[in-house]
Amino acid sequence: MVSTEYERRIAARFATFDQDGNGWIDREDFNSAAKALLAEFGAPARSDKGQALYAGAEAFWQGMAGMADRDGDQRITRQEFVSGAVKRLHDNPERFGEIARPFLHAALALADPAGTGTATVADTARLLRVLGVAPELAQAIASGLDTDGDGNVAETEIVPAFARYFTIPE
Repeated sequence: MVSTEYERRIAARFATFDQDGNGWIDREDFNSAAKALLAEFGAPARSDKGQALYAGAEAFWQGMAGMADRDGDQRITRQEFVSGAVKRLHDNPERFGEIARPFLHAALALADPAGTGTATVADTARLLRVLGVAPELAQAIASGLDTDGDGNVAETEIVPAFARYFTIPE
């Protein structure tokens, strides 16, 4: 892959996290994502699902900061993301899946009103749209996450896919 394509893919992944577009990733980006998901699914922040989502967002932020915030300023710049997070993700994608797991678990639970432990493909597409995936891609991506074809997306399907998405070959 040519360097420009590699840079483009990294920039797209960075933008996924930089929810407010200010040029860095910080705790507020993770809180904003949680808040937007709660609004989309009509769940109060003080509910069990809301608290689990915010706790998952905080755990995800802490894991990401531990991987990439080299100067300790509680912000991950694009350069820190490229040199820190992406390298560590490439070396150990399972680790990234594990730091994302609490957030992904809580997000799926939010989209699972029946409490089955899965979200429908349609609700998974809603999750993806709220998190910044283009609407025209969200449904196709959600369908692709349903690896067993049962019409639902489980944590065991989404966590490895999420880690693979952020593992960028050069």
